[in-house]
Amino acid sequence: MRLDLKAEKRRREQTRTLVEACDRRDCLLSGQVSSCSLALPGCSMTSQKKLQGLVAATVTPMTQDREINLAVIGQYVDYLVNEQGVRSVFVNGTTGEGLSLSIQERKQLAEEWVAKGKEKLDHVIVHVGALSLPESKELAKHAAEIGVDGIAVIAPSFFKQVNKDALLAFLRDVASEAPGIPFYYYHIPPLTGIQINAEELLDGMTEQIPSFQGVKFSDRNLLDFGRCAAKNSSGQFALLYGVDEQLLSALAMGATGAVGSTYNYFGKANNVMMEAFAKGDFCTAQKYQFCIQEFLGFVIAQGFGVPQIKAVMSLVSGIPMGPPRLPLSSASEEFVAKVRAKLEGLKNCSYHLL
Repeated sequence: MRLDLKAEKRRREQTRTLVEACDRRDCLLSGQVSSCSLALPGCSMTSQKKLQGLVAATVTPMTQDREINLAVIGQYVDYLVNEQGVRSVFVNGTTGEGLSLSIQERKQLAEEWVAKGKEKLDHVIVHVGALSLPESKELAKHAAEIGVDGIAVIAPSFFKQVNKDALLAFLRDVASEAPGIPFYYYHIPPLTGIQINAEELLDGMTEQIPSFQGVKFSDRNLLDFGRCAAKNSSGQFALLYGVDEQLLSALAMGATGAVGSTYNYFGKANNVMMEAFAKGDFCTAQKYQFCIQEFLGFVIAQGFGVPQIKAVMSLVSGIPMGPPRLPLSSASEEFVAKVRAKLEGLKNCSYHLL
């Protein structure tokens, strides 16, 4: 078994080397990265732009009858790209109510985002995690068939007594259904209750999952995050932070990007903050982070979950996101009124969030 793992690790390193060479060539020739197939046994991975920067954790639009509303996905894509400057999405995750949707609905949403995002979005990452291993594998296989840019998997969380090796085996089995598609581990212990540090899983994922490309780290544990960053000193995988109000702290520790719900409507402001940080203008970056925290602190104090995220997104974008699926209840009219007033006040802020 040890020999097999070493062989897989060598093959993965060869894949990365070829991807990087292809990326450099394409950048020199055209100024952008284009697809380049790799003729490696058992691997159909293609080169593409590295997943970095902001990734919007998308809301799932619904009708008033709480059925998925595919009709507005095209408008949603255009809004993210043109109004927020966000060109990557994370579909069917927590914000997208993925675990409240049927397998068929998740497939339909993935298909629509891929279709409408073609030649507009850089990355369509689809969350395929489920409580059931067969269902998760089915979703991963489907995602590969429709041409997504990556898949992500959350730890199954009904049974809490999960050890590291068993979780790795689950993730490996799901990833094996889409061997040519970049794989991301979705780490969110506040929701799953699975208290296994992401840093503990990194070596195993690198060795056992050839398509492993990074982690969506949705936890406030900056010690664990920092230890992940220390293992990513050469930038070999994407380290995407998922607690929006702490993004600047994560950038200082080595985050290569971020996945979050607020990038649906504060994408432009967060892009400015990240650009300021990259230029070493920490004062400007800090002021943007503080303004974003002011809003998030306000809504969190009101009670801020998926229903409220949908309400805010509807207000800011003008796209009707509809109610959440039961058992979640819609945001109250009082919440919507308070947020509308707060958003109006933010328009007069010297550091424009909207």
